[in-house]
Amino acid sequence: MGNTAVVVGGGIGGLAAAIVLHRMGWDVTVLERSSLLEDAGAGISLAANGLRALDELGVGGAVRDASRGQYSGGTRTPRGGWLARMDGSALEKAVGTPIMGIPRSILHRLLREALPAGALAIGSWAATVAQVGPEAVHVGHGTTVLEADLVVAADGIGSTVRGQLFPDHPGPVHSGSTVLRAITEHAVDLRTDFELTWGRGAEFGHIALLDGRAEWHAVLSLPAGTRFADPLTELRRRFHTWHAPIPALLDATRPEAVLHHDVNELRTPLPSYVVGRIALLGDAAHAMTPNLGQGACQALEDAVTLAAALDAESTVETALARYDAERRPRSQAIAVAARQAGKMGQQLSHPLAVALRNTAMRLTPSRVAMNMILRHHAWIPPSLN
Repeated sequence: MGNTAVVVGGGIGGLAAAIVLHRMGWDVTVLERSSLLEDAGAGISLAANGLRALDELGVGGAVRDASRGQYSGGTRTPRGGWLARMDGSALEKAVGTPIMGIPRSILHRLLREALPAGALAIGSWAATVAQVGPEAVHVGHGTTVLEADLVVAADGIGSTVRGQLFPDHPGPVHSGSTVLRAITEHAVDLRTDFELTWGRGAEFGHIALLDGRAEWHAVLSLPAGTRFADPLTELRRRFHTWHAPIPALLDATRPEAVLHHDVNELRTPLPSYVVGRIALLGDAAHAMTPNLGQGACQALEDAVTLAAALDAESTVETALARYDAERRPRSQAIAVAARQAGKMGQQLSHPLAVALRNTAMRLTPSRVAMNMILRHHAWIPPSLN
């Protein structure tokens, strides 16, 4: 089996794939289009399946040390009433860990530090990816052409490589929502580790971070491309009557720290994650809405499963076929579940529908809610030699 790989994309999924391939003895180059590693994003929650994948990469301990466990909190109404409580201790007992919250910039840094020196090439756009023979793929970037035995396309929801491999696929579409998010400038007095609050066509949530600061996000049902001249002022207007600590979180945020992105998804599932010796991974393969907090975790699962298949099979082709067979059903099912969760959560706007949803949540036994979570979190990574 060949041992030269090019990973297109230096996000979470691409870095994870590069790390685990390097640990297996592959010569890996990561091409990251951005010339500045801004690590766009605020905070991120990692469930047990993602943390187990990070353990396989050898960075799970470092990530846990930089994270804060989510033990208390749940889902609320704008006035502060509880729809459902979370029990991080029960989740920890069931799967070995609570959900962990970490700034995205720190997670990216820890992943980059696990790469060999010189493996990450920033400001390098993979303009073309093409299989030129039975066992060779050419990756063109700038005036350079790299030859690889394997290409891992982890270039995000707007994947250029996916467009080349599946030119008739409709690509990503707008979910109907837009998200604004930030990390507070200083520590905030929080009584819970994690909260979601659902209003009519709006959601506000926070996760507490290790240093006392918090990541918050606001999701609004708005057309694609909607932007505000002063996002923080707009959010204060929309959420000023919502329960504490929502106003305090906004007040603890610098205006320039607020990020604003439309929520897009790959609604039409791909027929395969593999073409020849090219494998799609993460958002390039199955971009999903964030309603289950599984986007990054699924990318991490992809990376470990891909490596295990390469480790177990005698050829790259059979390994990629195995990767596709193992990853496509699970990741696409989770993408559907995330979309459904959004429709039943923040995107609900009719008062009667909201009232029915709220009643159903209050009446749902905790064991039923736990079983729904475990369907996604209780993933065991394949063993790597």
